[in-house]
Amino acid sequence: MYVNGDTIIKLAALAGALGTLGIILYRVFRWMERQKVQDIEIQNIKKEQCIICFALLATLDGLKQLGANGGVTEAHKKLGKHLNQSAHKWEGE
Repeated sequence: MYVNGDTIIKLAALAGALGTLGIILYRVFRWMERQKVQDIEIQNIKKEQCIICFALLATLDGLKQLGANGGVTEAHKKLGKHLNQSAHKWEGE
């Protein structure tokens, strides 16, 4: 078998294409792994926000029981409605 310039060029093109394909596959793999980590972080943030909302609702409820009115009552109603809608949304999933 005789190796000439054309054969070398074809082998170089093949090596370049395989290298590019390997890089693309590696980057897709890294992106998917990063998405998994972000999904876990998002779930943790949602849990934390849920706890914060319930604590805020309890605080507003305490203020309402102490006689605070106006903005406290409105915020209590809106937050209660939001949490109720969110709970039904989570049950449906």
